[in-house]
Amino acid sequence: MKLLGILLACGVAAFAAGETILIRDADVYPVAGKEMKGVSLLIQDGKIVDIAAKIVPAKGVRIVEAKGMRVYPGMIDSGTELGLSEVPAVRETVDTGELGEFMPQLKALVAVNPDSEHFGVVRVNGITSAMTFPSSGGGGGGRFGGGSQQLISGQAALIHTDGWTWEDMEIKRSAAMSVAFPSLGGRGGRGGGQIPDSMLEMLGQTGVAGGAANARRAYDDAIAKLNDYFDNARRYQKAKAAHLADFKTDLKFEAMLPVLEGKVPVAVTGARASTIQNAVQWAKKQNIKLVILQPREIGKAAADLKAENVPVIFGRVLALPETEDSAYDEAFTLPGEAYKAGVKIAFGTFTNEFVRNIPYQAATAVAFGLPYEEALKAVTINPAQIWGVSDQIGSVEKGKVADLVVTDGDILEIQTQIKHLYIKGKEVSLENKQTRLNQRYLNRN
Repeated sequence: MKLLGILLACGVAAFAAGETILIRDADVYPVAGKEMKGVSLLIQDGKIVDIAAKIVPAKGVRIVEAKGMRVYPGMIDSGTELGLSEVPAVRETVDTGELGEFMPQLKALVAVNPDSEHFGVVRVNGITSAMTFPSSGGGGGGRFGGGSQQLISGQAALIHTDGWTWEDMEIKRSAAMSVAFPSLGGRGGRGGGQIPDSMLEMLGQTGVAGGAANARRAYDDAIAKLNDYFDNARRYQKAKAAHLADFKTDLKFEAMLPVLEGKVPVAVTGARASTIQNAVQWAKKQNIKLVILQPREIGKAAADLKAENVPVIFGRVLALPETEDSAYDEAFTLPGEAYKAGVKIAFGTFTNEFVRNIPYQAATAVAFGLPYEEALKAVTINPAQIWGVSDQIGSVEKGKVADLVVTDGDILEIQTQIKHLYIKGKEVSLENKQTRLNQRYLNRN
């Protein structure tokens, strides 16, 4: 039994260490530095251990010839429900949330299904990690629309798009706290943002048709509820620090402590400039970090975002105008406008079906004013910085996790093919349900 234990331990250690790989003679686009032509990368124990013009491999190292190919850091999608929602119309395949107005203790990570078919489909286009958000609609309504209103829906996780278990996929289990910040009037845009009828009813109102006064009261009530909850969390924080004899642990308030300490940002959807300004001011008063999701306009809010160093995660750039009076290219030009205003940006697709298209979302923004280098950063190093993991992923640098994509061309171009994909130094198959079906029907008699 002792010998068996030693052998098992050695096997686990060998598996954890991973294969040593040399990617030879590639053009490296590190994002955090200048392009390097015709260099080699050495991957060992899941990390990049060397980048040089010439590396002499040791015996047994697997060599990947990459002459004429490019190496990029794996891309990051900053807004998904990957692993939580398989088929939105089939309730049994959706595990995005629970009932309850305040549910900060919920962790999206522990509900992730590593066998989801979505992961294989997104990997084939170079996405190696993603933020997966819990729902703001209790019990399967979906994080970005539908369901009954939830003010705090839980902790979003940053995950790799490959792994045997959710523990294996974890990059950061609490990367953001998902908060449904209310807005006054107007359409909420993609993903909502306005006060829904369900909340008005919950708060004892008659609905939006009841007039501006009712909407204002509903908004004030929602803000008051959020503020009261944060105040209670701070009282809990002080009581815990004081080591009171009658102190009792509360899992919900425990989950709020990293938010109050500035270790975990609050992520809120803000479609309109007025909502963004209100959210920024609210976060400033609460002394918490903030990330804005899915804006449909920036306008006067740009100055507030820059002043308070609040980053923005744009939704799908390839989108129709919000209203009949909107400019046809409003979604296309918005990332460039935000960048010019000095706001840190990243991209999210916010529906699992479009995650694989995130490089093309960034590319469309380039065609409408966003500098190419900034578009590439917005799907690599920028989200890594926003979610607090830039020391691990987001660029090709020595010492970082080997999340790498080897391509035959520009990673943001639609005709480019992904030749190799590495997650934590392991080459991951590019096969998925769609490629299997393609081969099946190509080979039919």
